[in-house]
Amino acid sequence: MDSTWLITGCSTGLGRHLAEAVLAGGGNAVVTARDAATVQDIAKRHPETALAVSLDVTDRLQVARAVEQAEDRFGGIDVLVNNAGHGYRAAVEEADEAEVDELFATNFFGPVSLIKAALPGMRARRRGTVVNVSSIAARMTAPGSAYYSASKAALEGMSDTLRKEVGPLGISVIVVEPGAFRTDFAGRSLQQSGTAIADYADTAGRRRKENDTTHGTQPGDPARGAQVIIDTVNATDPPSRLLLGSDAVQVIRAELDTQRRELDAWETVSVTTDFPEGTNR
Repeated sequence: MDSTWLITGCSTGLGRHLAEAVLAGGGNAVVTARDAATVQDIAKRHPETALAVSLDVTDRLQVARAVEQAEDRFGGIDVLVNNAGHGYRAAVEEADEAEVDELFATNFFGPVSLIKAALPGMRARRRGTVVNVSSIAARMTAPGSAYYSASKAALEGMSDTLRKEVGPLGISVIVVEPGAFRTDFAGRSLQQSGTAIADYADTAGRRRKENDTTHGTQPGDPARGAQVIIDTVNATDPPSRLLLGSDAVQVIRAELDTQRRELDAWETVSVTTDFPEGTNR
């Protein structure tokens, strides 16, 4: 592998494992985090092929500089991985508006800024891959995760349209939907509203951090997940969506089955809104 990857959110978890796997495989990696000091150890181990860059994805000036640094150092970006993001737990009514704005700035608008900054180079070379790390929460919702699910659903909707726009230009777009992985996502990185309304104690309240015991027990191995992402990017015919984890496969299959049953059950009602056949209105 001699391609250049720009990966966001590399201080811990999937992003760190992905950066290390890319470098171990002979690729170049622009390794980013809000504080470059947290990823400097990776760059020191790979002085010729790694570049540590401070990047807050919500800062458009930093986004532009990170892409410029990548192009100056390695000549261009072959693979952009929008991995940086975080969770947020709150009932819809409980959420703080400023916190939701920050969530979308990080999980949706940040990736959009990076894509827009990286695409001119990819278009000029007529090749490239955009990998947007989403979540099974984009297609399977749970109480307390409405805003997180919405931010990832927005990311997926944008990705699906982008794929149709840039595919003819030789650029691929892959959405990665991880299940539960043993990272800091459900620990340090998980945020929640300061307000807790008693009426939601048995729904959203059960998933607040103080009541959630799943951290550290997740089935997903981030090192294996990282390697699967690399293998998928390098595949001849990569999927538009890549599920990661047996739990992801089970959950999404069940969700799709439920949606299909409901579609079939209500089809006769849904089609009644058409104009009667033969009318010219």
